[in-house]
Amino acid sequence: MSGNVIVGQSGGPTAVINSSLAGVYKTAMDRGANKVYGMQHGIQGFLNGQIVDLSDHIKSNLDLELLKRTPSSYLGSCRYKLPEVSVNKEVYETIFQKLHELNIEYFFYIGGNDSMDTIKKLSEYAEMTGSHIRFMGVPKTIDNDLAATDHTPGFGSAAKYIASITKEVIRDGLVYDIKSVTILEIMGRNAGWLTGAAALAKSEDCEGPDMILLPEVPFDTKDFIQKVDEIQKRKKSVVIAVSEGVRLADGRYVCEVGDANGSVDAFGHKQLSGTGRVLANLVAGELGCKARAIEFSTLQRCASHIVSRTDISEAFQVGGAAVKAAYEGETGKMITLKRVSDEPYQCTTDIYDIKAIANVEKRVPMEWIDVPNYYVTQDFINYARPLIQAELTPIMVEGLPRHLYCEE
Repeated sequence: MSGNVIVGQSGGPTAVINSSLAGVYKTAMDRGANKVYGMQHGIQGFLNGQIVDLSDHIKSNLDLELLKRTPSSYLGSCRYKLPEVSVNKEVYETIFQKLHELNIEYFFYIGGNDSMDTIKKLSEYAEMTGSHIRFMGVPKTIDNDLAATDHTPGFGSAAKYIASITKEVIRDGLVYDIKSVTILEIMGRNAGWLTGAAALAKSEDCEGPDMILLPEVPFDTKDFIQKVDEIQKRKKSVVIAVSEGVRLADGRYVCEVGDANGSVDAFGHKQLSGTGRVLANLVAGELGCKARAIEFSTLQRCASHIVSRTDISEAFQVGGAAVKAAYEGETGKMITLKRVSDEPYQCTTDIYDIKAIANVEKRVPMEWIDVPNYYVTQDFINYARPLIQAELTPIMVEGLPRHLYCEE
């Protein structure tokens, strides 16, 4: 590889995002890259001059293995939205000037939908100006809402955590001989992939959650309460998995009810939290039973001690595939995962035009949702189950998992 490589991470982290970083780094070094730089805090940090030489931090195979097992974004992240070129051309001129100063030939960005928007804009500017720099997107998001790819690295491990904790919460609810409703609030915004993964808890030793509320289906307060009441006549402990992004028929998020804040991030996404509390209060008020909300929150995306081996392996694989594709001349593309079969599970990598992916949200197909019974279908379970298989034991030191830390 002629020239140098730079890689960054953006958006919400996952338990395996650093495995993709390891894949980019190792493959680039194996291909003969002179330098592999890391952007601290994504493109925003790059603009602020926050750059590290990764070879100063990853000095051995042990470091590489620790990096793969380290949760969160090793390089830090950002939610910085690049302006349109027509609005602010100067920011692009600054970025490309800095890239040329570092002799960058290959630019990799590990992230979700908003990160692919960054790759799209930078690759378009490169084409417009005749720049030789190649820009590649590496998929990542626990939300699993990226278009064109069968699934995204990060989703499988988050799904494994959600299903595991759901089983444990269900078991805990059996302790007391009283009526109770437990609401599990799960991430996912406008796509119900993560919440649907709670259904994986259903097994020989567990009935699974009693209801699953997805954002793809408008929330009906009256019907919801009626369904909970029906279930409580059969069993005392009711466990419900609900997406943070569940909406009312008028389009409002349930968590917005009584919330005057309505804060948004740089990409215009509303900050979602509190759906579980709203529903728990609703159930307690309408049915007069004990109700509580458990918000899984960031635990879903940082539980590296329970990662799926399938997930962490594929995360490494897409990082390496991005480098290979760029080396072979591709730019303005994202690596995708292409499922070959469910049993036995087989998946390969492919590439896809970033213009057809950026800002396109993949949601759970309606035919995979059992709307009347507030659940998902067997097709959803068949899709998700292979992604949570096998484990990768953390490297333990003094009883705790050891991680790799990047000092700023």
